[in-house]
Amino acid sequence: MIRAFALALQLLTRLPIPSSDAAPRPEDLGRSVLWFPVVGLLIGALLAGLHLALGRIDSGVPAALLLAVWALVTGGLHLDGLADSADAWIGGQGDRDRTLMIMKDPRSGPIAIIAIVLVLLNKFAALQMLLVGDACIALLLAPVLGRTVIVLLLITTPYVRPGGLGAPYANALPRLSCGLLTLLIAVLTIALLKGQGIILIAMLGLGFIGLRHGLIARLGGATGDTLGAACELAETAALITLAVMAG
Repeated sequence: MIRAFALALQLLTRLPIPSSDAAPRPEDLGRSVLWFPVVGLLIGALLAGLHLALGRIDSGVPAALLLAVWALVTGGLHLDGLADSADAWIGGQGDRDRTLMIMKDPRSGPIAIIAIVLVLLNKFAALQMLLVGDACIALLLAPVLGRTVIVLLLITTPYVRPGGLGAPYANALPRLSCGLLTLLIAVLTIALLKGQGIILIAMLGLGFIGLRHGLIARLGGATGDTLGAACELAETAALITLAVMAG
């Protein structure tokens, strides 16, 4: 399990994790999916710790710093997926093959830039509202829920790129354990936030259903880029929902 945890950290963060000389086995990659929400919790703990260290200074400055650290610690991995997905979704003009082809293009068009700016702007605005009070719970939860959405997509949605980055993870993941983990995180969120937790899970659930429907209709499933986009959108939706309820 330590190997699986290390693989999850190496994939989802830019933290200095020692790598093994041996190539990971498919089952190790599959089990690492179980650790995705735990990686999210570590990211959230880092953000919450920074929030406490900064104290109650003007909320605009901490919000910007937290957002910068958030992007840097992940290496912009999910933002890159969001950018590629946005470019492909618009440029693909409803055609599956064209959408998948554009998604593989490393260049970013104007739609990709707009998508990243809008997501970061909404995260910043939500963080500003949340940092007026105690934002630790929101900072802990948002990265966890974002990566839980990745797990949920992997167990419920076909992976359409056989040679893609996420293919080894999708093919070997323990589906039952991942499903139980997703349910546990939803229950713990509700237990922690009570009524607000129910609203938060309901909002994310509706968003997930809509996103999955769109992916199935356009692509027949998910890709690594759309998994990253789903994480960013879920984090943003979680922050906005919590900010609105806190306001």
